[in-house]
Amino acid sequence: MCDVIIVGCGPTGLMLAAELRLHGVHVRVLEKEAEPTRVVRALGLHARSIEVMDQRGLLERFLALGKRYPLGGFFAGIRKPAPGRLDTSHPYVLGIPQPVTERLLNEHATELGAEIRRGHETVGLSQNDDGVSVELADGTRLRSRYLVGCDGGRSTVRKLLGVGFPGEPSRIDTLLGEMEVTASQETMTAVMAEVHKTQLRFGAMPLGEGVYRVLTPAAEVAEDRSAPPTLEEFKQEMRATAGTDFGVHSPRWLSRFGDATRQAVRYRTGRVLLAGDAAHIHPPTGGQGLNLGIQDAFNLGWKLAAEINGWAPEGLLDSYATERHPVAADVLNNTRAQMELMSTEPGPQAARRLVSELMDFEEVNRYLTEKIIAISVRYDFGEGHALLGRRLRDVELKRGRLYGLLHAGRGLLLDQTGRLSVAGWADRVDHVVDVSEELDVPAVLLRPDGHVAWVGEDQTDLVGRLPRWFGAATG
Repeated sequence: MCDVIIVGCGPTGLMLAAELRLHGVHVRVLEKEAEPTRVVRALGLHARSIEVMDQRGLLERFLALGKRYPLGGFFAGIRKPAPGRLDTSHPYVLGIPQPVTERLLNEHATELGAEIRRGHETVGLSQNDDGVSVELADGTRLRSRYLVGCDGGRSTVRKLLGVGFPGEPSRIDTLLGEMEVTASQETMTAVMAEVHKTQLRFGAMPLGEGVYRVLTPAAEVAEDRSAPPTLEEFKQEMRATAGTDFGVHSPRWLSRFGDATRQAVRYRTGRVLLAGDAAHIHPPTGGQGLNLGIQDAFNLGWKLAAEINGWAPEGLLDSYATERHPVAADVLNNTRAQMELMSTEPGPQAARRLVSELMDFEEVNRYLTEKIIAISVRYDFGEGHALLGRRLRDVELKRGRLYGLLHAGRGLLLDQTGRLSVAGWADRVDHVVDVSEELDVPAVLLRPDGHVAWVGEDQTDLVGRLPRWFGAATG
């Protein structure tokens, strides 16, 4: 028996494992693949995920292995300059391949004591009031108090639960791979410039040492979604789109992805929860998928830990679905819209030109950019201050920076008055008396995920809000 079994060792599962370990929860991660994948599905982290890494003291590791790129051009590939005055201390994209992100998160979770088992495929599960039983392909049976399915869009956990996954199947396929080319860079640049006048799902990005990341539309949707394309299929599709295959050869890996859009009807079934692609899939436009999963885990981790450690107030664990389901629904909506704007048909092309004109307005550009990078997310905490429900950016304090105070994954009362107290909750909430010229409120109460749970200066009002997120007072 352990506290939590996580099925799936991708970014979502690893982030969740680390968040649970911060609170002493016994975590076991099960992954059916024996070795980490070499396939680079995602290429970077957006601002909110960068903030998440910063809040847990991981950012320097990621910055050392990634490359900063300016914001702009993410919404349907419409190139506009980055809007000014973005509400983040990290107004850039961090280019870092998904396998590197997974390796860093694996190291982090392991350092914190998570138990990660590769080559362990989940084939069955059942649950009762006391816990969840898991059956593995080799006949082994394991048991835990809770289980979280972080096992991707084809989630075994979701299917075993019988949770509906309604939405739209793929209408188009795109081929993706890393390979060498024989064409010159000048030729490739000229061809891509011409193709991009009508087709944005085509391109070749240099990775170094003569290797390129190549993307091309497929003529038809594959019947077997799990089967990778052959190199010859890749060449045929490139020639059909661009009139040339750039002389591609010696592939490192080949893959395909579609534009299916689906969302689980529920994120929790008793003691089993879903997160990341197991709960939602969508087109990759805007590069939001990996980021969305990491942020799911960041929301769920402390809540599940509170439930296991016995101090969670009623409804806290269910607030995971209440808060994250609408966020994913919005991502599904904006990726659908982006795919339409990237169509080569005359109608969508006309709509694209109109949206491009609208994005010349600073506020429109900012609205769409903040949606993609997820810094505009606001959870519904009821009526109150404009900060309520939003995450707080990394403000500078007199004695350091805010995110440096959040590494332990605890709640935080940032008190600029020096008159407040968290007596009764000190085992769950840190009280820091400090001041910031960037924060125009007397005090803020932050949840472990950095979202603002209370704003004010009245002790009685604060004491009335603390139990909602941090349970009953002790002592």
